[in-house]
Amino acid sequence: MVSGDTEPGRAPKDKNEPPRPGSVRPTSRRLLVAIAVLGIAIGVTIVKAIESGGGVAPTVSWLTLIAWAFLAALLFAAARNTNQRIQVRRERIESSRAVFLLMIGKASAYVGALCAGVYAGFALSFLRAMGSSGPRNRVIMAALAAVISVLVVTAGLLLERACRIPEDPDETP
Repeated sequence: MVSGDTEPGRAPKDKNEPPRPGSVRPTSRRLLVAIAVLGIAIGVTIVKAIESGGGVAPTVSWLTLIAWAFLAALLFAAARNTNQRIQVRRERIESSRAVFLLMIGKASAYVGALCAGVYAGFALSFLRAMGSSGPRNRVIMAALAAVISVLVVTAGLLLERACRIPEDPDETP
């Protein structure tokens, strides 16, 4: 679980201190940005490599957008439900379930950041030929996919945050 206090088995507040056993650090926003930048480079490289070989670069379909939006909606629902159970009602959940939800949140944030970058790279690659309708449609679809991927990142981070062990208000420091 992710935690904010320094009790045994919980993550420390000081970012320089290593996490204690049984705890996980929150996902680094800088790392997510770096992954997205890497994704942009990958997206641009894929388009250039395919087009230099005489091929036609891939396009983003409506089905892709719908699938990413559905994933984002599921993650937002899981984050809300988990937050209600752990943070609001202070219910205990099985540790295996909490770890599973935490890992789903972290993985979604990382994969969403990479895909957002790749889709942004696709959009940037098609910008040079924006004059005709085909590339304009490609830019719009790739940009929409990038935005929806950012929603997946956001939902994953919210799910991760919902898995934090709440501070005990009865304890005194």
